Amino acid sequence: MASLIDELKSILNEELAIYKELIPISEAKTRIIVENNLEALQEITGREQAAIDRIMSLERKREAVMNDIRTVINRRTGEFNLRTLIALLGKQPDQQQALSKLRDELNDAVGRLVNVNDRNKALIEQSLEMIEFNMNFIQSTRIVADNTYTKRASKYETHIPGTSMFDAKQ
Repeated sequence: MASLIDELKSILNEELAIYKELIPISEAKTRIIVENNLEALQEITGREQAAIDRIMSLERKREAVMNDIRTVINRRTGEFNLRTLIALLGKQPDQQQALSKLRDELNDAVGRLVNVNDRNKALIEQSLEMIEFNMNFIQSTRIVADNTYTKRASKYETHIPGTSMFDAKQ
C-alpha cells in the first residue's frame, strides 16, 4: 500500500506543477484578451490545451491508483476520494500529512486558476457583446441609408445591400 500512496503523491505533485504552470499562462491570456491579439491568443490557448491534456492523462492515472488503493483496503462501497483516503490514514500520520498538504495546495492552485479563468471569460463575453453591438449598429446604418421612398416604392421588391436572411446571432 505504501508504494501506491507514493505513486499517488507523485501523480498529485505532477498535477500541482502543471496547475502552477497554468496560472501565469492564464494571467498572460488576460493581457492578450485585453490587447485583442488574436495570434497570441491562439498560441497561448494551444499551450493551455497541451497542459490540460497532460492533466487529463495524470487524472486517469490517479483514478487507477485510487481504485487500486480502494481494492487493497477492501473498500467497495461508498464514496472514495482523496479526503476519504486521508481520513483512513490516521495510523500513518506522515502519509496523512503529506497527502493533506498536497490536497490543500491543489485546491489553492485550482481556485486561483478558476478565478483567473472566470475573469477571462467575462472579458471575452464583453468583447463578444461589443462585436455584436458594432455589427448591429453597422447593419442598422446600412438599412437607414438605403431607405429611399418613391411614389411607386410598394410595387418594387428591393434588396438592401449588406443585409441577408442569415442571423449572425446563432
